[in-house]
Amino acid sequence: MLVTASPGSELLDRIAARDPLFRDRTAQRMQAVEKRLVDVAADSPDPRVGELTGHLAVSGGKRMRPLLVLLGAEFGEEWRDGVVDAAVIAELVHISSLYHDDVMDGAALRHGVPSANARWGERLAVAGGDWLLARAARLAAALGPDMVRFNADVAGDLVEGQLLEMTGPAEGEDPVQHFFRVTSGKTAALLAMALGAGALQAGAPTGQGRSLMEYGHQLGIAFQISDDLLDLVAPAEETGKEQGKDLAAGVLSLPVLLAVSGTAPADAELRDLLEAGPLDDLVRRRRALELFRSSGAPPAAERHLRERLALARSALHDLPVCAGRRALDALCDYVGTRVSRSNAAGC
Repeated sequence: MLVTASPGSELLDRIAARDPLFRDRTAQRMQAVEKRLVDVAADSPDPRVGELTGHLAVSGGKRMRPLLVLLGAEFGEEWRDGVVDAAVIAELVHISSLYHDDVMDGAALRHGVPSANARWGERLAVAGGDWLLARAARLAAALGPDMVRFNADVAGDLVEGQLLEMTGPAEGEDPVQHFFRVTSGKTAALLAMALGAGALQAGAPTGQGRSLMEYGHQLGIAFQISDDLLDLVAPAEETGKEQGKDLAAGVLSLPVLLAVSGTAPADAELRDLLEAGPLDDLVRRRRALELFRSSGAPPAAERHLRERLALARSALHDLPVCAGRRALDALCDYVGTRVSRSNAAGC
């Protein structure tokens, strides 16, 4: 069966290149998810609302969260009713968080297109994100109480992670440990939920579901570290987002925290720049990016990334060897090489 390319197909190609049959049947299911996602995200009697809420769904993306739902379902009956809607729920929650994040960060680009806040303004972007969360909750209710709990828990984790990021470390708290607390909520919780939801809807054994969620938690932290590094070293045309947008918003990601804790003169200059406030001035931001790239922070952050990937792989040990497990192992390889591929391209 010929399966045409769709959002997420590049990621699927990378993790299933050695198993074309698995790749094709997963691509077929991803197409079903994509159609359902776009229909649900833009499902409003008012076309103006549908244009706003369907904006990022239509623009594409890696579709990692719905793909993880399908990979979690590999450990049960992968075509079972509810798996597609579980994948749609995971992506709706993710897209909703992007609407809110872009408002918080003042971001102008997302997936290579204008962000919702840049196009419609902050108030409508926040309302659009809320609408998507409501749609996810409605789908979850149709799948039963366990899926409602998954959806509610991850929504709470996302909000708590955002609040922790905004309030910063408590007095005496290690900023690096605070970063991991934030990331556990803002990023890792949704990846863990996606895998757990896929296993749940497919009827996989409970123990395997727990192992999958632990894998998702560790992979999520690793993915956030790689994303933060790319924000600082990769150009906008590669990532689809403004370079240094976290610096512009005053967000202290793990790589930046590692850089400002150094003792070199360049590290002190970077600390001074950040202490002066968000780097919304382009000249100051470019200088901060130069200082970061010349510091010891990139390799130190990559060491943290490798540690988390090792923990993710260890969570796979109790799972049966199958196409899904091999794809999850390959996904660790993908996350681990994102930054090195960017550096090799001269970024």
